[in-house]
Amino acid sequence: MLLARLTEAAGVSGQEGEIRNVIRDEIRGKCDEVRTDALGNLIAFKRGLRDGPRVMLAAHMDEVGLMVTYIEKSGVLRFQKVGSIDDRVLVSKAVLIGKDRVPGVIGSKPIHLQERDEQEKPFKTEQLFIDIGATSKEDAEKLVKRGDGAVFATKYMEIGNSCSKAKAFDDRVGCAVLIKVLEETYEFPLYVVFTVQEEVGARGAGVAAYGIKPDIALVFEGTTASDVPETKPHGYCTTLGRGPALTHMDRSVIANKAIVRRLEEVAEREGIPFQYRRTGVGGTDAGRIHLQREGIPTAVVSVPARYIHSPVSIINRDDFENTRRLAVSFLRSIQERGLPR
Repeated sequence: MLLARLTEAAGVSGQEGEIRNVIRDEIRGKCDEVRTDALGNLIAFKRGLRDGPRVMLAAHMDEVGLMVTYIEKSGVLRFQKVGSIDDRVLVSKAVLIGKDRVPGVIGSKPIHLQERDEQEKPFKTEQLFIDIGATSKEDAEKLVKRGDGAVFATKYMEIGNSCSKAKAFDDRVGCAVLIKVLEETYEFPLYVVFTVQEEVGARGAGVAAYGIKPDIALVFEGTTASDVPETKPHGYCTTLGRGPALTHMDRSVIANKAIVRRLEEVAEREGIPFQYRRTGVGGTDAGRIHLQREGIPTAVVSVPARYIHSPVSIINRDDFENTRRLAVSFLRSIQERGLPR
């Protein structure tokens, strides 16, 4: 299954090689050109049936994770976080390290050896380590090296009522939407970009947009859904099962109003359920894209996901399918009516 192949691939920010290869295989034959730029963005191009506006769709390939920074004499590995991860979700989690996917477990001081005040505070990253079963530094160095990335060892699984759990739905679910979009034919030139290093500053998206010079851009994301106990409804941000979420504003971008209006019109016409992000926290590739050159009209469509930036998150597959429908219908509207104005 596409979502399983994408989420189970490794791709910590700056080390997206494995997921890039998976996506390249998925889009082979669905576009006219595929290239990788100097920063590592994977750029797919469909020429279109005639000349028209240059449209860019983007979703980031990278995921939050860890990087090995030091190997202790005992053979355990010290690490730093890559991207934003709550320290409290790290203890005792299984990880896979480097290209060889070396298995390890994030360890900490056992609770029965902790002082009372230690038990009352969460561990910080510098108090944690990765245990790969090595007996010495030399033993560990046969398997891993400094700079290796580590991802959570989480398998994709379908659960509950049309839901799925996996790591890295932020933003492999957006990548899956764009892969599906490439299966269709369009009349105008379409660039579909799978970007790098979004989780550490949306670095790849700016480079790609500068080179492509699109007339319009639409970013597809996996966004926070906090529809869980102890959260008041106004703080949910999004809710699983209510369709793709449109952004008016986050900390990185104020979405282009004409694009948002067009998305609303298309969704209502096609009977596609949708919702709005109800908080302004977080940022996306749109923050970098819309500032390139003389400015690029940009908006964001997101698939809600619970527990993002953790070892496992949950989506509703109906939201994924409705996001795909909205993406294709939006592109069809450009063929029919031109760019949103």
